[in-house]
Amino acid sequence: MPKVAEELTALDVKRLTHPGGKRNVLFSVGGVPGLHLQVTPNSGRSWVLRATVGTLRRDIGLGGFPGVTLSQARDKAREARAKIESGIDPVEARKAAKASLVAAQRRGLTFADAVDRCLAAKLDAFKNPKHRQQWENTLASYATPDLGRMLVQDITTQDVLRVLQPHWTDRTETASRLRGRIEAVLSWATVAGHRTGDNPARWAGNLKELLPAPSKVATEGNHPALALDDAPRWFAALQTREGFGARALELLALTATRSQEVRGATWDEIDLDKALWIIPGSRMKMGKEHRVPLSARAVALLKALTRQEDNLLVFPAARGGMLSDMTLSATMKRMHESAVAEGGAGFLDRVSKRPAVPHGMRSCFRDWVAEKTTFPGDMAEVALAHRISNAVEASYRRGDMIEKRRRMMEDWADFMAGDKNALLVVALRHG
Repeated sequence: MPKVAEELTALDVKRLTHPGGKRNVLFSVGGVPGLHLQVTPNSGRSWVLRATVGTLRRDIGLGGFPGVTLSQARDKAREARAKIESGIDPVEARKAAKASLVAAQRRGLTFADAVDRCLAAKLDAFKNPKHRQQWENTLASYATPDLGRMLVQDITTQDVLRVLQPHWTDRTETASRLRGRIEAVLSWATVAGHRTGDNPARWAGNLKELLPAPSKVATEGNHPALALDDAPRWFAALQTREGFGARALELLALTATRSQEVRGATWDEIDLDKALWIIPGSRMKMGKEHRVPLSARAVALLKALTRQEDNLLVFPAARGGMLSDMTLSATMKRMHESAVAEGGAGFLDRVSKRPAVPHGMRSCFRDWVAEKTTFPGDMAEVALAHRISNAVEASYRRGDMIEKRRRMMEDWADFMAGDKNALLVVALRHG
């Protein structure tokens, strides 16, 4: 056992200096056998415990001085000696702990990063860029807001359930696809060594016990739509709300477009002078370019928006990137709740009596064309960018009736804004 040196005080230790020369010098400070203060020629100071571990002579570093005080150094030295007496090599234990930490950090992957890596790995499996974009959009809109910053190894069934439940009834098909895509990402993360255990997004024997079967609940085609008679009242309430979410919902209503088309809109797609918005095929459900004539109200809405110099998105999220679909849904939900709180009936689907959702605005527009105007039904289908079911008609149609649709969208905007002359004008034009 090393000789026990005289115990130095903190002041004694502070006064120790290098005697000269090119080598480091060790000063015994006492209190614990083998504890030294090492002083370098350039006056650097650190604590060293000299001890025999098995058959090896070890110089065990205990930290620098004065970051580690004399009292703390003695405590660390006692802990190290206790490990040695128990048959543990403190140096090897420290190396193992560091290696374990590094390995854990390498395994530590957020869900958002896992999505990117998974999609990159599956790139060849996608038949076209549109399929990949659908994956990205679904996960970015519904999963990433809740799971994005979580480590894949920490995601549980309850976390996945929290993402799926708000959409399982109203967007069943979308939610079902979302579950499968989350499962695929977490499966990739498991195989890649970033997580272990069962997949929390698995359906059989897992989420199946917590959610009703998709076939038993509402389907994608049954989005609750705003009742026509409530449309002007709803639009007036919307215009009193602030924020990009409300403005995006307003443009969605005026153009009868889809949420993802509005949320992903960029300024280079829009020509305000020509009152025209051209959505590229890569962002359309049908994969074909869609031209949207902008009403005067839509143009005024866009001109009033604040543009961010470093962001092409028309409706950027607060933290950058695209608004989530939940932003628009939440805005519409709050509008319904506020109307109910004020003693009204809120904004309900006429048939299902469920609160209307953003996608239901397209049905509202289609009902308006059919019930309140004499515009041709096929013109409304073009405005909604629906696939033409008649193969012969589809093969011959080359135009998109853009100028005729411009008049229709102006009348729709007037109707939404509560213009009492809107229906009369429509009747006179098409009577």
